[in-house]
Amino acid sequence: MNLLLLSNSTQYGRGYLEHALDTVTAFLPAGARLAFVPYALADHDTYTARVRGALEPAGITVHGVHEHTDPVAALKAADAVFIGGGNSFRLLSALYRTGLREAVAGAVVAGLPYMGASAGTNMAAPTLRTTNDMPIVQPPSFETLGLVPFQINPHYLDPDPASTHKGETREERLTEFLEENDVPVLGLREGSWLRVEGEAAHIEGARPARLFTRAGAPRELAIGSDVSHLLTTEPRFDTPAR
Repeated sequence: MNLLLLSNSTQYGRGYLEHALDTVTAFLPAGARLAFVPYALADHDTYTARVRGALEPAGITVHGVHEHTDPVAALKAADAVFIGGGNSFRLLSALYRTGLREAVAGAVVAGLPYMGASAGTNMAAPTLRTTNDMPIVQPPSFETLGLVPFQINPHYLDPDPASTHKGETREERLTEFLEENDVPVLGLREGSWLRVEGEAAHIEGARPARLFTRAGAPRELAIGSDVSHLLTTEPRFDTPAR
C-alpha cells in the first residue's frame, strides 16, 4: 500500500497543508485527479474549496466526492484519495452511509494512494478506539478502514508538568486502551506523519513520534525511524471487530 498519514493538516502560523506541502505534492501523482472526502466537517463545499486552494497551484485537480451523485464512482475516477480531518465519528458514519468505507479500503489495497489527516489518519487504523474526538453521532461500528494493523493517535500531546488540570493526560488514556486491547498505538505529534510504502513504514516530519504497547513503557521514535515491524502486528481487541 501507498499511504501518507498526517497528524494534522494545519500547523500554527501556517496555511492549510503548508507545513507538509512538499511531501504531499511528492506523494501525489503528477497532475493527479484527487478524490477528497470532506465528511468530517459539516460544510463540505467550503472544506473542499480549502483543499483546492492548497493543492491546485501544484497541479492537483481536487474533486469533492460529495459533488457527485455517486461518491463511489467519483472514487473510481480518481488517481488518489484524501480523507480530511474533523470529527472522526461523523466521518466514519458517512463512510458507512455512502459505501465509501468498503470502496476506499478495496481501492487502496489495490494500489490507490491514500492520504489522511487527523480524522482521515484515524480511518487508516483498524478501529476508532484511539480517537480524541467526541462521539457527536453513532456510526454502525467502530471498525474503520484497517489499512494498517495498529492504532494511531493523531495530535498526540505530551503531559504538561506545569499544568494544574487534573483530568487524564493523553498518555493515561492510551494506557487505559491498552489495559483492554493488546495492539500498539502510534502517537503522532503535530507536524509529524507516517509514510507507508509497500512493506516499509517510517516516521517523518518535524517531530518524533511515541509508541505505546502493552509490553512495556512508551518509546520515543525519532524522525526517520523504521517502524515497518508494526505492519505485521496481530491486533487483539476486547471484542472482535465486526
